[in-house]
Amino acid sequence: MIVSSAVVTGAAGGIGRALAARLHADGARVVLSDVDAAALGATAAELGAPSSAVPADVGDPAAMDALAAAVPEPDLVCLNAGIVGRDLGLPWEVSPEDWDRVFAVNVRGVVNGLRAFVPRMLAGGRPGHLLITASLAGLVTFPAGGAYAASKHAVVAVAEQAALALAGTAIGVTLLCPALVRTGMSPEGADPSDVAATALAAVRAGTFAVVPDGWDAAILRRGERLASGGRPELPQPR
Repeated sequence: MIVSSAVVTGAAGGIGRALAARLHADGARVVLSDVDAAALGATAAELGAPSSAVPADVGDPAAMDALAAAVPEPDLVCLNAGIVGRDLGLPWEVSPEDWDRVFAVNVRGVVNGLRAFVPRMLAGGRPGHLLITASLAGLVTFPAGGAYAASKHAVVAVAEQAALALAGTAIGVTLLCPALVRTGMSPEGADPSDVAATALAAVRAGTFAVVPDGWDAAILRRGERLASGGRPELPQPR
């Protein structure tokens, strides 16, 4: 698909910034959104589109409605905003406040985006696409990771629900599940630009899931263990 108009949440840094930069370089009109207004303004200015910055907290349904109203009939909506959280230990070590905030951003942020954009896109009748950022942590299970891991499993489920519900319509869905990426969340990992390029190639191809190289066998083994009643095992790349 050709993207002439796009919106990217979590666009002030990391994968979101890389997505915005690539879309902008390809000639798309990109509206950038992030809760960090200062960083968002700086990013938009660097891309040469200062008027295309719309600060918004994805966890706030009203803010997402306002963002959708500011971007009529986008070709591509990148629901990318996400946070790791402060507590990265075992589930019972995570504070109630951290569970609430991580799920508010990572899960409700996606749901709020779908609620705000999908009805408008369907009513417009034009082809469009949703790019939803989850994580490898939503496809395999590690013992720690705090609320982040559980939230990304939920994002995977929401993306699958959206894809099933939108089958047969002009709106496609792509689920991005990167491993470690060099962002504000991690000093190590893949280059965000490479992740963004892979994600946008999947959007153009109409691919649903983007999984990091080397992890497909671990994802399959998890499914087989669940189906057979087997105990969980620590996931390993091949």
